[in-house]
This record gives sequence, structure tokens and C-alpha cells, in this order.
Amino acid sequence: MKILIVTDAWEPQVNGVVRTLQATIGELRKAGHEVAVISPGLFHSIPCPSYGEIRLAFAGWRRVGRMIARHAPQAIHISTEGPLGLAARRWCLKSGFPFTTAYHTRFPEYVAARLPVSPAFVWRFIRWFHRPARHIMVATHSLARELADHGLTRTMIWERGVDHALFHPDRAPHPAFEGLARPIQLYVGRVAIEKNIGAFLGGGPQAGTKVIVGSGPALEALRARYPGALFLGKLGGEALARAYAGADVFVFPSRTDTFGLVVIEALSCGTPVAAYPVPGPGDIVRDGAGALDENLDGAIAAALTCDRAAAAALGARYNWTACTAQFLSALTFVSAEPAAITPSGAPYPA
Repeated sequence: MKILIVTDAWEPQVNGVVRTLQATIGELRKAGHEVAVISPGLFHSIPCPSYGEIRLAFAGWRRVGRMIARHAPQAIHISTEGPLGLAARRWCLKSGFPFTTAYHTRFPEYVAARLPVSPAFVWRFIRWFHRPARHIMVATHSLARELADHGLTRTMIWERGVDHALFHPDRAPHPAFEGLARPIQLYVGRVAIEKNIGAFLGGGPQAGTKVIVGSGPALEALRARYPGALFLGKLGGEALARAYAGADVFVFPSRTDTFGLVVIEALSCGTPVAAYPVPGPGDIVRDGAGALDENLDGAIAAALTCDRAAAAALGARYNWTACTAQFLSALTFVSAEPAAITPSGAPYPA
């Protein structure tokens, strides 16, 4: 199958959306599918306000349509609600070309955390953007229920996976953990206001060491406010796996994530998870592999008593092969032939 993915989140960004797309595309290509990507790197772009790693592309729908014509896809997946997603959506609707979307980011809560904008207003945009999609891919059943409450019912599950060759319990601890007071309580992810990291760092007095892995716009403010925490910056590959495996508990304080790829990576390394009982971690954490509590300190204390083998067993259930099969199942409506599109990007008349 010839598949075209349009995304405003792409390399060199490092986040859950990009990593999910990279892994899924890799699996699709291994299975023999032809996959192309339209991303901000193909256009002039500017940094997104408050999220400079994301580039906002200057991309008109006609230019995007010409790029689609060159790829002649059988299926189009619009991954994000940014400028490229909007341009591809407009072209698809004008051309009568069916497409899928994904709801990766809780934009109503994300925007409300930064601007004096009502989440209800943002939900109007979310409904408008996703309603024409043939399928809306979501990571969890609770997210599907939430979208259904807002009138978006054509959802399909597209979970997340783990590279088990990299993330496993047998890793030696990260060298920075040597000599640290235990228990080591680890956060991994973007360091930004919507991640609610202050609820973790500002929690009640506890023994041990709090460790933050990642970077973002709130990094320097949090480093100054919480000098007792250890900030390691961005880590990847084996260094990240060793951080997960060397921690005593993984703390996920976000209330706005749609899934939490870092949660299943930590579990796969045998590290129990502490989180709020909200969509995302609430869909994942079970079987004695962690603890959910509205009191985050209580969740941390409970997770520290959990069995690391149970955490690893739960993490082992997630793999990119199954994730990619779910992605493909949302494309079963596509034509067996590539699209017939004129060189200008418009569809040939019927």
C-alpha cells in the first residue's frame, strides 16, 4: 500500500508523537508498504510560540496538493492539527479523498494552560477538524469515550509500542544514579507547564532523590525553584533505558497526555509507575505494576511497594508490531489503486 503521512510534528523533534510515527513507519516499511511523509522540513517555517521545537510551516493547500499528487497515495493519514494538517485536510475535502486523523494531543487543556482561552472554544475546533475523517485514531478507550462525548464517534484504537531490545529490566543503572539517596523517583518527558512537573517536585517531604530527564521551556525555572532535584537534560537510547531501569519509581504527573509512551517504556524496564487516575496512565497501569491516586505522594509511596517483575510483564504486552497492525486496520477503506490526481494537485474529473 502507498501511504502518505502528513504531520506538523517530525524530526528533529523528540516527543511521543514523533517517536510513534517513526516506529510505525519503520514497521510499515518492513512489511513492504511504501510510506512518504510531508513534514515542516519541506517548507519555510517558524518556531511555534511556547514550543519552539515544533516548526509551523507556511504551506498552502494547493502546494500540499501538488506534493500529494507526486506521491499518488492510496491512503492519507493526517497526524496533527497544525498548518500542514489543515492544508492536507482542505485538499482532501475539496478532492473527495478519504483520510484518517489522530488525536495525539489534548489541545483544549494544552491551550488553556497557556492562554486565557476556554477549553470549550478549543473543542469546537477539534470537532470541526476531525469530524470529516473516515477514522480518528486514539491511543486509549477512555480517550475514545471522551471524543464520543464531544460528538466524534468514528474512533479506532491505535496504541503505542516499546522497543524491547532497548528497554528491558536487565540494564545497569545510569551512572549518574551512583551514590544518590534512594528511592530514586524519575520523571522523563518534556519540561513544560502542561506536564504538571511542579506537582511532583513540590510534593510533600520524602526520602530519596527526584530526577528529571528532558528539556523544555520550564526547565530553568524548575531548576532554580527545586535545587534539590537532579536535572539530567535529554537522554536517549541506552542512557535513557539505564535511567528507567535504575529508578525505583517512575512518576508521571501529567493530567493532559493522551497516552504516555514513557509510561510503558518505564514499565518495560521493570520500574513501577505512580500517576494520577486520569486517561492515559489510567488505561495502562494495572496488575500491581504501579499505583494511581489523586494524592501523587500517596501514589509514589504505593508504587514503591509494587513488584518490578509485574511492571516488566505489563510493559512486555506493548509492541510496535501490534501497534502498526492497529494503524493499518484503520485504513481498510482505501482503494486498491493509487489516487488518480492531476499534476496540479486536483483530482481528475469523474
